[in-house]
Amino acid sequence: MLEAFVFATVLCGFFGIIFKQNLMMKIIAMDVMSTGVIAYYVLIAARDGFLTPIASTAIAATTENVAYADPVPQAVILTAIVIGFSIQALMLVSVMKLARDNPTLESSEIEKNNTP
Repeated sequence: MLEAFVFATVLCGFFGIIFKQNLMMKIIAMDVMSTGVIAYYVLIAARDGFLTPIASTAIAATTENVAYADPVPQAVILTAIVIGFSIQALMLVSVMKLARDNPTLESSEIEKNNTP
């Protein structure tokens, strides 16, 4: 059930990027979509019974195999969050520059004003 909600969040963001004409709404929809993708990866990576990958003498003394959590997906998700934030900041600066020259942020009106 939770997977369906996360998938619906990704689809809402995707359709917002495609169907919205306002540039600010497109940026917000992209943020919603990236949040849904990150939530999906967190949902997939959440497993019960895994330990943190910290070596200690108590763990080293046991001879049984212990299930450790893989730190690579965590690093990938942190990187995705940082890259998403920087892309969003870059898009907002671009929209601010467009807003100086155009009275509206509707993409169809901007295209009409800037075509030769």
